[in-house]
Amino acid sequence: MNDLRPAARMPLLLLGMISLIAGVVAGLARLAWEVPPVAAAAAGWHGALMISAFFGTVISLERAVAIGRLWAYAAPAAAGLSGLFLIAGVPLGAVQSLAIVAAGVMVAASLQVLRRLVAPFTVILTLGAGCWLVGNLAWLASAMLTPAVPWWLAFLVLTIAGERLELTRFLPTPPAAQRLFIAIVGTILSGATLSLWFADAGLRVFAGGLLALAAWLLRYDIARRNATQQGLTRFIAICLLSGYLWLALAGALGLAGALLPGAAWRDAALHAIGLGFVFAMVFGHAPIIFPAVARVKIPYHPVFYVPLLVLHASLALRVVSGLIGDFAGQRAGGAANALALLLFIATILTSVVRGKRQTRSSEKAANDETP
Repeated sequence: MNDLRPAARMPLLLLGMISLIAGVVAGLARLAWEVPPVAAAAAGWHGALMISAFFGTVISLERAVAIGRLWAYAAPAAAGLSGLFLIAGVPLGAVQSLAIVAAGVMVAASLQVLRRLVAPFTVILTLGAGCWLVGNLAWLASAMLTPAVPWWLAFLVLTIAGERLELTRFLPTPPAAQRLFIAIVGTILSGATLSLWFADAGLRVFAGGLLALAAWLLRYDIARRNATQQGLTRFIAICLLSGYLWLALAGALGLAGALLPGAAWRDAALHAIGLGFVFAMVFGHAPIIFPAVARVKIPYHPVFYVPLLVLHASLALRVVSGLIGDFAGQRAGGAANALALLLFIATILTSVVRGKRQTRSSEKAANDETP
């Protein structure tokens, strides 16, 4: 057997969810909310839990399913275990080593995809996986998260951008726009590289790349066209377009120096990317990705908009409060951010249950019609 059965993938997804929950609660601890001691102890690892452990697990699991090779599942397994070890207080070197192994396997899986199809979007996806690896190596080399953050963000941003670029093949995108996209990716990578030695200049270049990417996606992504459709197609498009606006804001704040360590607006800029951009993508793509990974049906329902609206409203409160120096507003926004993610999980689980009921009803009806 070359691939892993859907039921056997669920423990890997569960590992990622543990990192997500721990990361969210650790984030609340950073906002001075009272949380369980184990979560409070992980407050300093909020970013590592959310990006490397959770998203590393989920994205590498999706990549492993895509190539259908058993060895590729070592990536989500190692990423998930790295988060679990981080929560448990295992020596940091072991956590970092697992994260590096996870990223290395995902790079290998991405190269496998690239061997099957050499195209701009597969190159971007491979570069995104490489950014995760570089970020983990920077974390190991420096024993600090700060040098890793631009690379981890690039991992998420380029992964999303690569997937969106794939869909532009169905649109008449001008050749000049395609070349511009490559230049924007180069700017993001250049900024992340420069930040290792010259943080101020590098992070501003990085932010400029994010702003340019947001503008490109708003102009050329198929979401503009799909926003006029109905049902799930429209929901996904609205998730995407709203996420691009948050990415643009993050880029603009970053150009003003908000991505620099210790900057007053750093929380606003980082969460505009991580929550506004990345989680908007997650909300939109979950009804497609989870069925592919777990082989479950997630029928669309308009209630999907509820967690999305709570996410954007709570993030707006958090960002505005951060910009004007209102810590109480930031705390409230952070708590509401956590509520939005909880609502999202509950909505997806409810939809899965509804999908199973629909499947059983259809099977029963088919059996009743059989003579």
